[in-house]
Formats: sequence, C-alpha cells, structure tokens
Amino acid sequence: MTEPALFQQTIRVYWEDTDAGGVVFYANYLKFFERARTEWLRSLGLQQQALRESTGAIFIVSDTQLRYLSPARLDDELRVTVRPLQMGRASMQLTQQAWCGPRLLAEGEIRIGCVDQHTFKPRRIPGALITRLGEHLP
Repeated sequence: MTEPALFQQTIRVYWEDTDAGGVVFYANYLKFFERARTEWLRSLGLQQQALRESTGAIFIVSDTQLRYLSPARLDDELRVTVRPLQMGRASMQLTQQAWCGPRLLAEGEIRIGCVDQHTFKPRRIPGALITRLGEHLP
C-alpha cells in the first residue's frame, strides 16, 4: 500500500489567534485545519464555491478528534498538513497536524461529509470529485 499524498500549508500566528496567555487559543487549530483543507482542495483544482454552484454539494465537518501537544505563540510560522485516509460515497476521513519547525503542536482526525446545500441531507460526493480525490488516497 502506498502512503497517501501529504499537503502542507503555511500559516502565520497573528494577535487575533492568541489568548490572554499569549498562546494560540485551542479552538483556532480547527480554523488552521479548515484553511489547510480548503487550500488542499484548491491545489487539486477543486474550489468549494464552484462545486456548490455546479453540483449543489457542500462539505461539512461531521466529526473531529484533536490532541494538543505543544503551544504556538504570536508570529510563529506554522506548517499545517492534510493527509487523506479514506473516502466513502458521502464522506472522507483526513488526518491533520500543525507543526512549528520540528515541534508537533496539534494533530487530529477530521471526518468531512458531503451534503445538499439546501437540505443539508447527506448526498454522494460528485463523481468527478471522487475520481480526482481518489488519485490522492492510499
């Protein structure tokens, strides 16, 4: 079995990302992970707005499990990764990590569901998208 493709996005820590203690507020790692997933899809030629307009499909986060290991601080440059693990008919499972240099800050598994933009009911991931994403899975 081959290792799935790894995507990396650089994100700078700003004042708005930190808490009163001067470290990144824990919930902001979810924002960093979201940005990296969006840029991962964009790097594959898949823009979420265009997907919504052409197919009526949108992605939602249906489950997250995160572990926090080390703090990030103001002005740190983070490397946020996305690695697809598996894809079903209406969802996909990803693993994501946030790094500052060699130090792992946070990691988690994220399940993304595909739903209809109007009803928010689960729907199949559009075929062309499955084909494109399938090229990056183990």
